[in-house]
Amino acid sequence: MIVIARAAAVRVAELYDQHRVTRFDVDLKAAGEPVTRADREVNEMICQALAERFAGVAIVAEESPLDDPREVEELVSQHQVFFVDPIDGTREFLDLGGEFAVMIGLAIDGRAHAGVLALPAEGLLLAGRVGTRAFVEEAGGQRRLVGVSDCERFDQATMVASRSHRPAIVEPLRRRLGVGSLQPCGSVGVKVARLLTGGADLYVHGGPGLKLWDSCAPDAVITAGGGRLSDLDGGGIDYGSRNLHLPRGLVATNGRLHPGVLSAVGWAEREAARVGG
Repeated sequence: MIVIARAAAVRVAELYDQHRVTRFDVDLKAAGEPVTRADREVNEMICQALAERFAGVAIVAEESPLDDPREVEELVSQHQVFFVDPIDGTREFLDLGGEFAVMIGLAIDGRAHAGVLALPAEGLLLAGRVGTRAFVEEAGGQRRLVGVSDCERFDQATMVASRSHRPAIVEPLRRRLGVGSLQPCGSVGVKVARLLTGGADLYVHGGPGLKLWDSCAPDAVITAGGGRLSDLDGGGIDYGSRNLHLPRGLVATNGRLHPGVLSAVGWAEREAARVGG
């Protein structure tokens, strides 16, 4: 997985440089999400490499359409499933913001088991397997162990939230908890990487916008780094679900802050609905 993600990140960096010079055309998917030839090319590159290296293991990838619910159910019900997001943060890629990630996650029996988050613009790769320690690999190949912060007070905590489509729950939740600072950031993978490299302590995404390929790799890596990732109700993400969406969003924290975040979610959702309604 690491070798495949590293090679994909190199290609994404090359495409990013091309996009700087000649802006790529943008198509819109059914939900209005942007997609470019970079997403499609890297998606094919990763899926082909996984199929060759891990023959017979199911692959669910963002840019490999699954229109038949029976096909989805057949894939996710397998013992091992790869979840691939070739460029998590396409909007930031297009805007030349640098906050995007290549993500490959492996689920076993419906639970995140291993993951790789490669950040092409930063030359970093984070990897972890549940039950072992997470590490970061720098551009020169040097590796070091990484882990979440030991922050226990919300007034000293930094929260990362979406830069391009921030969920309505974020602001009321920040106020309710008294979070010290809020840092806009693109890409689920980059946000979770910040939790492991010292830039943040918690991340919350409310609503159904995310899918299993958005969470599998981050789930495994942050767990290996001593943190916790769940849905807004505190439940683990079920990677064996035929519903590829995350209907109850996600919460990723250093673990110490997780109970406090979950206790405030209900109030924050009601407040967001009141203000929005």
